[in-house]
Amino acid sequence: MTRILIYESAATLLALAIALLRPRLGERWVGRAEGEIRGIARRRGRAVALVGLLSFGGSAAIALLWGLPVPAIHDEFSYLLAADTFASGRLTNPPHPLWVHFESIHILQQPTYASKYPPGQGLFLAVGQVLAGYPAVGVWLSVALACAGITWMLQAWLPPTWALLGGLLAVVRLGLFSYWAQSYWGGAVAALGGALLFGALPRLVRRPRIWEALLLGLGLALIANSRPYEGLLVSLPAGAVLLHGLWGAPARVALRRVVLPLGLVLALTAGAMAYYNDRVTGDPLRLPYQVHEATYAIAPAFLWQRVRPEPAYHHQVLREYYRSKAFKYMRQRSFTGLVAVKAKQLGVAWGFYLGPLLTVPLLMLPWTLKNRWMRVALLTCGVLAVGLLAETWMNPHYAAPITAMLYVIVLQSMRHLRVWRSRGRPAGRFLVWAILGLCVVLAPQMRIKPRAESRAAGLQRERIVEQLEEAGKRHLVIVRYWPWRSPHWQWVYNAADIDGAKVVWAREMDAARNRELLAYFKDRRAWLLEADADPPRLTPYRIESDL
Repeated sequence: MTRILIYESAATLLALAIALLRPRLGERWVGRAEGEIRGIARRRGRAVALVGLLSFGGSAAIALLWGLPVPAIHDEFSYLLAADTFASGRLTNPPHPLWVHFESIHILQQPTYASKYPPGQGLFLAVGQVLAGYPAVGVWLSVALACAGITWMLQAWLPPTWALLGGLLAVVRLGLFSYWAQSYWGGAVAALGGALLFGALPRLVRRPRIWEALLLGLGLALIANSRPYEGLLVSLPAGAVLLHGLWGAPARVALRRVVLPLGLVLALTAGAMAYYNDRVTGDPLRLPYQVHEATYAIAPAFLWQRVRPEPAYHHQVLREYYRSKAFKYMRQRSFTGLVAVKAKQLGVAWGFYLGPLLTVPLLMLPWTLKNRWMRVALLTCGVLAVGLLAETWMNPHYAAPITAMLYVIVLQSMRHLRVWRSRGRPAGRFLVWAILGLCVVLAPQMRIKPRAESRAAGLQRERIVEQLEEAGKRHLVIVRYWPWRSPHWQWVYNAADIDGAKVVWAREMDAARNRELLAYFKDRRAWLLEADADPPRLTPYRIESDL
């Protein structure tokens, strides 16, 4: 993110200088653009659809030019496992008889074989896999719906023209080049849930209707199945506002149009989540994430929790990975370490959602916050920010449920910035359009890239899979790691149906276990992958190479 922040900072300073010196530059073009957008925005349904189509078509076109996303982060493989499981018509998979060879990051092997994450992202990837044969299509669908949902949400908070501008801004910043659109890491599902929640909220307060109550419930369901902790935090202020808004409404109207439909959706969601948990973990109230952390993790998810005793790992590389996570947790136990880590985490999130360009309009916050709904938006963002600081880890998509709220604040601030005049000249109008234009120009830089080693290994793994599949037959790749390797990349990830996959990835263990593995997969051609060679070396597996 450092490079894009440098570019954005320079572009922001240039825009400010031109706004002060030549505020009427391009005034004719700005007037035409405003007229065109105003005409499209009047038809609200078409505006929402347009934003969604632009996001889906744009992200798909970019992937066709650059290539489909290649998984390079542990989380991506976990979500892809969930997608493959759901696409196969199952909620989870039975544990493999030789599961110990297949253990990997963010994957449950016991009591069932499944992703540790909530099912929201995996379900969207599964839709893409079923409909088109590619999980990436599900990624683009989720981002398109999120951008369309943000537009719909903004229409309840802002005039139609500004709502459309906000939706187009979401497409540029999130729906084309960002990792939300060009990886399997997620973010858009929770953003869609937040958009539905906060889009329905003011509509229900102004005029209770069953349709909006159902959408609010759907938004809560999406957040609960993508970012449950953060979703709980943002739902608290939303619930308080809804209760306050319905306080003066007739009890019969509130019950029939809001409470009952919302309660129905939430009850169905809770039942479905309990059933999913029961199938995966054997306990309706125990999340797969909890089982995974109890099995493998040393560092807790929250800073107020204690370090767990180190489990008995079957593989040294897993031990090193979870020890490295514990080291990062312990760093935050000191004041200086806590400040350094949290400042970096918040800085990355700020750069992703706002950056220098979208921070400029926030100078108008004193005027923006005169609107009580804007105070609700800022309070919601503040509650989530405090909650994020309590988490041990944080990536930008952790804050995805408040994406639409951030856009509300930015767009309302832009409205105030637009009428700012310098020496009687419309400097604010030029500045707003300069910011929007620069967001478009710098959009290709809006990517958070994985570690260089992870991305390189991901591409190498993809090439090996393609080569082996083209060679025909079925293959077993036994992965050997060197003791001093980095723990931040793992080669061993498999399909939902391990025995049915063309290529199976397994960890090398002791001689007896390796023979058992080879005997089980005797109908496959066995390969040894020396993962830490430069480049990784794939050779036929020989039993004498057992450790």
